[in-house]
Amino acid sequence: MEERGAEPELRRFTWEEIAQRTGRGPAAEERWLVIDRKVYDISRFHRRHPGGSRVISHYAGQDATDPFIAFHLDKTLVKKYMSPLLIGELAPDQPSFEPSKNKKLVEDFRELRATVEKMGLLKPNRTFFLLHLCHILVLDIAAWLTIWYFGSSTVPFLFSALLLGTVQAQAGWLQHDFGHLSVFSESKWNHWVHKFVIGHLKGAPASWWNHLHFQHHAKPNCFRKDPDVNMHPLFFALGKKLSVELGEQKKKFMPYNHQHKYFFIIGPPALVPLYFQWYIFYFVVQRKQWVDLAWMMTFYIRFFLTYLPLLGVKGILGLHLLVRFIESNWFVWITQMNHIPMHIDYDKNMDWFSTQLQATCNVRQSLFNDWFSGHLNFQIEHHLFPTMPRHNYWKVAPLVKSLCAKHGIEYHCKPLLTAFADIVYSLKDSGELWLDAYLHK
Repeated sequence: MEERGAEPELRRFTWEEIAQRTGRGPAAEERWLVIDRKVYDISRFHRRHPGGSRVISHYAGQDATDPFIAFHLDKTLVKKYMSPLLIGELAPDQPSFEPSKNKKLVEDFRELRATVEKMGLLKPNRTFFLLHLCHILVLDIAAWLTIWYFGSSTVPFLFSALLLGTVQAQAGWLQHDFGHLSVFSESKWNHWVHKFVIGHLKGAPASWWNHLHFQHHAKPNCFRKDPDVNMHPLFFALGKKLSVELGEQKKKFMPYNHQHKYFFIIGPPALVPLYFQWYIFYFVVQRKQWVDLAWMMTFYIRFFLTYLPLLGVKGILGLHLLVRFIESNWFVWITQMNHIPMHIDYDKNMDWFSTQLQATCNVRQSLFNDWFSGHLNFQIEHHLFPTMPRHNYWKVAPLVKSLCAKHGIEYHCKPLLTAFADIVYSLKDSGELWLDAYLHK
């Protein structure tokens, strides 16, 4: 007879059973995932997941131990909320992760993660982030003072726009830090300051950023799971395999063999002013994110109140468009240099380390590159440890390089201008692959 108060024995599952619960196929209503050998049913919970429904669903049918560790600060607290979702565990004869994954690499990376924690590399230096915020505010004030003191003639107008464009780019990198929970030890403080930085300093919604960016980190360069590659195939043919597949299917939404040319028109200069500006408002209204909308409005109210008396309606609209144009170029070149030239494919359910390394590359360190890119020149380290404060990337980089060398994985690091050029070269290559498949296969 079972003792009173004893916990019921958990059901045992195989990887074959779990792999069928992806939310698609015969078990379309079921979504299961595994964390530390425990099996969780997220079929209903995924809609309430604080990080978004899609990001957790991308790991349905898979082991999610490493992304779970990577994304959450207080894992003990999160596991308490997960206890009602627990439906069983892996059978004793089942490995701790899918048999297709590299056992030794997974173990070595988890050992590296433990070393990183012991070294204190996940602990932030808040003075660093405070000084970064201060330099943004100083540039913002300097932009207004330039027009106030020198007038609205061409030179001060353009100089002020350049300062404000720099403010927007640097505030973008700073909100990225708060969005990744890299500044405070408690998630709630990161969330609140994130809303201030992205909402009040940039005029964008935190919920929109979270919705897109966490998916990108969970499955980088995985078509239909990473929103950053959703421009395939409507605007661009991305990745060698996907481009050939598109050509074989005789699909032609754009003249992809010329995409390395029209990238300069619809890519860097147009993304923020022509797409993001209307889409972010559509996003918050559609999803009823009224708090985010209120924060966004404080940005526009402040901007119009401070510049309208100096520039008038036409002048302030021109300034806003020019600032967004500068920001857009800055944002696109930096964010795409680490990913577009890398491997792009469907999700192959690889281990965490391999998933991030095949989709990311680094740009050489320098004081300028660190500042200009918001330390996203260390994209590899950032993707492996997304909650790590950026000022520690350079410290963990040698350890990551050693692990790559041990397992024969290439650690890509290149000069800044080479990284920019590789975006164009990769678009040219994938466009030519598409054309060859379109005409001859």
